[in-house]
Amino acid sequence: MHASQGRSVGLGLALVSAFAFGGSGVAAKPLIEAGLDPLHVVWLRAAGAALVMLPLAWRHRDLVRRRPALLAGYGLFAVAGVQAFYFASLSRIPVGVALLVEYLAPALVLLWVRFVRRRPVTRAAAVGVVLAVGGLACVVEVWSGLSFDVIGLLLALAAAFCQVGYFLLSDQGGDPADPADAVDPLGVIAYGLLIGTLVLTVVARPWGMDFSLLAGHADMGGSQIAAPLLLGWIVLIATVLAYATGVVSVRRLSPQVAGVIACLEAVIATVLAWVLLREHLSAPQILGGFVVLVGAFIAQTSTSAARGGAPADGADGADVPEVIGEGDGLSAGRTAT
Repeated sequence: MHASQGRSVGLGLALVSAFAFGGSGVAAKPLIEAGLDPLHVVWLRAAGAALVMLPLAWRHRDLVRRRPALLAGYGLFAVAGVQAFYFASLSRIPVGVALLVEYLAPALVLLWVRFVRRRPVTRAAAVGVVLAVGGLACVVEVWSGLSFDVIGLLLALAAAFCQVGYFLLSDQGGDPADPADAVDPLGVIAYGLLIGTLVLTVVARPWGMDFSLLAGHADMGGSQIAAPLLLGWIVLIATVLAYATGVVSVRRLSPQVAGVIACLEAVIATVLAWVLLREHLSAPQILGGFVVLVGAFIAQTSTSAARGGAPADGADGADVPEVIGEGDGLSAGRTAT
């Protein structure tokens, strides 16, 4: 009963996170079109969120001593890496291609678990990922404007690997054997944003930004919206709320399941662009969005199966590998004990 409620809460949080992340592009695009450099928007996003989360960083300052590697990894990969590599790839390849490559992350998570951690995955979870990625290809219409650029594709793939780091690192420290080793996810996010901001400061060089643009307005689908309002949405909703709900959902579900649901970000972003930016959906995009939903549903419902597995090779029977996509879905990113 409690496990089922935990999955339901985790699913709800994952959907909130996908919606929040999905709205970032719709709010950022008017600012970029108004004259702000994309990397400057990314820096403002991370820096603003870091300031909001600063009290939590102080409250959980013991994490700097207890889990420095986790904090550094989260800041480098989950915050700075995903954003910097993704925006860098956009300068060389179409947006749809870059987004599709980045959202190969759920499939990469399964490959990591299957071939690096050598733990089996359920067929349903694998099918869900395949459907989600295939549907995502339709959502972004990957066939339109495809141009093969090795460097651009490598940058987008780097963003995908960084997103894998986001899901796997978000699963660390939750529900440990010793409660004293538990890590508060909000503390990890706070320090991740601080570290990510420092890294992005070097990359984006915000001292060259035209800050006067932030005092004006930006066009959103024919309507003039105050730039501070758009920036506030990006910082508070698309970053603080998105990361907070995302990392908690990973702990209540699993990295690979939460990763598949995160593919809904592309669907949500496309729908919001349709409504707010007047970027209309084509028939393939609508069909692709439906396929993504089906894939996410299959992967999520596969967690209701009974736990299975056999003793690991060379073990005495005390360690039993979990079957990914089975059991309670709460610890699929961690070693079973």
